[in-house]
Amino acid sequence: METFLQQLANGLTIGSMFALVALGYTMVYGVMRLINFAHGDMVAASAFVGLTVYTQVMGQASSLFAVIAIFMLTAGLMACVGVILERVAYRPLRTAPRLSAVVSALGASLVIQNGIMLIWGPRMRIFPELVPQHYWHFGGVVISLIQVLILVISLVLMVALYLFIEKTRIGAAVRASSIDQDAARLMGINVNNIIALIFVIGSSLGAIGGLFIGLYYRGITFNMGWQYGLYAFIAAILGGIGNIPGAMLGGMLLGLFSAFISGYVSSTWADAFTFMLLIFILIVRPTGLLGERVAEKV
Repeated sequence: METFLQQLANGLTIGSMFALVALGYTMVYGVMRLINFAHGDMVAASAFVGLTVYTQVMGQASSLFAVIAIFMLTAGLMACVGVILERVAYRPLRTAPRLSAVVSALGASLVIQNGIMLIWGPRMRIFPELVPQHYWHFGGVVISLIQVLILVISLVLMVALYLFIEKTRIGAAVRASSIDQDAARLMGINVNNIIALIFVIGSSLGAIGGLFIGLYYRGITFNMGWQYGLYAFIAAILGGIGNIPGAMLGGMLLGLFSAFISGYVSSTWADAFTFMLLIFILIVRPTGLLGERVAEKV
């Protein structure tokens, strides 16, 4: 029972990080029908940007104000990078065949990954300990302060995003653009601004997810974006890509599944079982757990 509860806590923590990153994939796909393969590498870049902000800008201060400032500055910088990425790599190809946009996304991913290696080097960096080490012991179960913070902040951000999309006029414009961009333009919606907005939101959430990854695992590398981006992409597919609650659900389920496989089987087999789960879900529910089958215009 202790192993189950410990892996439950670990799985919820990991799943919340997967969910934050998966929201970036699902929002871009929901509006543009594009898989932003560069998103995972932007998550990796955000961890290095946060490290630089901490050491060069904040003077290695570790107060609550400094931590909040690091998160806000990093999220703001990565939001700008996301908008630039959309303008340079995706907007010129918006009317091109989808394969061209996929190739552009893969190219942008390689550029960002190699840019991280050139700027910060190929060796692993140790992320600073911004949150003090504090642990609660419940029998044989150990829960750390950083786990609680990651889970609570992630849930707050995900709920806030859901309410923003569902309850505001801008959110209604996002939903309209995801259904039919031409009809949205006829209704007076500036689709270009909506697309820029989803890159801002997706990149900001991915940046926070990248900082959480650095805080939780401590070691960051220039190529880690591929691994975490792949897991988040799988989470988005499991939940139903293009569906915001689906990305949240998929991230949590994937985190729990990975944690239980690591705890009860072996961490070596975690990736293999994860893809087996993905294949099974797609066979049973090709559109994902919360995805809806819709007619596609041809």
